[in-house]
Order: sequence, then C-alpha cells, then structure tokens
Amino acid sequence: MLKRVFMIGACAALLAACSTTQQAAVSQADVKCGFLGSACSRLSPGTDGQIALRYVNPSAKWTQYTKIMIQPVTFWGDENSKVSTEDQQRLVNFFYTTLNEELSKQFQVVDQDGADVMKLQVAVTDVAAATPGLRTMTMAIPQARLLSTIKRGATGSYPFVGGAQAEFKLTDSTTSALLAAGVDRRIGGGSISTAAQWQWGDAENAMTAWARLAAQRLSSWAKGTAKAS
Repeated sequence: MLKRVFMIGACAALLAACSTTQQAAVSQADVKCGFLGSACSRLSPGTDGQIALRYVNPSAKWTQYTKIMIQPVTFWGDENSKVSTEDQQRLVNFFYTTLNEELSKQFQVVDQDGADVMKLQVAVTDVAAATPGLRTMTMAIPQARLLSTIKRGATGSYPFVGGAQAEFKLTDSTTSALLAAGVDRRIGGGSISTAAQWQWGDAENAMTAWARLAAQRLSSWAKGTAKAS
C-alpha cells in the first residue's frame, strides 16, 4: 500500500513539474517571409535558451532605448486556416494585451516615434488547437502520458496538445533600422494544471511565454546588464 501511495505521489509530482509550454523545432521552410520580408534572410538558428530562428543587429546601441511602441499584432494565415475569424481576433488581442502588460513593466510604452523608441511588430503565423477533453485524459492517466511522450519524440508534438508559431521584428522607430527579428514555435508542455483549459489555451500560454521573454531580454539589453547576441 505504501509503495502504491509513493508511486501515485511520484506521478503527480512529475506531472505538476511539467512546463506550461515548451519550445518546438522551426525550420527555414516553416517561415513564409511575407511578414518578415528582407529580415527573413538574416535569420539563423538560435542556441540553448534562445528562440528557434533569430537575428540581432551587432551594431545596435541598445542602451539608447527607454521606450517601446507596440504595433497591433496581426494574424497571417491562408483561406484554409482552421482558425475562425473570431478566434483569430481573440488571439491577436490576447497577444497584444500580454505584450503590453509585460513590456510596460520594463519600458514606457508610447505611440509616437522618437530617438529612444523601439518599434515592435509581431505576427501570429500558425496556431493549433488542443482538444481539452482528450488532453485531460492524456495528462491525467500515466500510461497515456507515456504514450504522449513517445509521440512527442517521434513527431515533435504531443497528441491533443495545441501551440503557436510567431514572428517578430524590432526596428528603430525613426530610422527603421532593423534591431532584431525572429521566429519561434511553442507547444503545450504537458502541465496537469492546464489539462482542461479551453482549446486555444496552449496558444495563449505560448504568447504569454514570449511576452515575458521579450520583456526580460530587451530590458537586460537596454540596461546593459546582458550582451545582445
């Protein structure tokens, strides 16, 4: 009996420890370049702790920036997108609000150009919905969780788990010089706390993770506490 209780407790601890989201692979072929334009050709694979594909201007004088302008987030898809117009709007609104909330903790968010202002443009280029009922089963039953892990290794995604891919470019607001650009993709991380969330929950969790990462990285670069590389 004690052994059984220990095993159940260990499983619960393992499930609780799973991250809300995790990074997924992105290849150059996954980037259509319609949003990034000429910045697309400057992207290169990131290393551990960095986004999947990225570019950082080696000549950028980051410490001159104390403010940021956040452009409305856009959704880039095609006519075969499985995301309804209403959900597209809801997702980009959520992303914009989250970016504004996180970045405003580190910078003054403004709506006019200036020598000390960065301009951030973000696009959601792909989202996948989770199936809450099936995901609850997958996350809650250890055997199903194990099968999910196996599939994650083989295909790059868990069954029943959603996610999102986003692209961004950051420019000087007055000169339009490219400061940074990137592409990243995140999927649900298998956290038991998110097992029964609504179908776009994994996509929203990915957007929250990106917003927090953007605020942390840009703040450290602008304050000179970390080297932009």
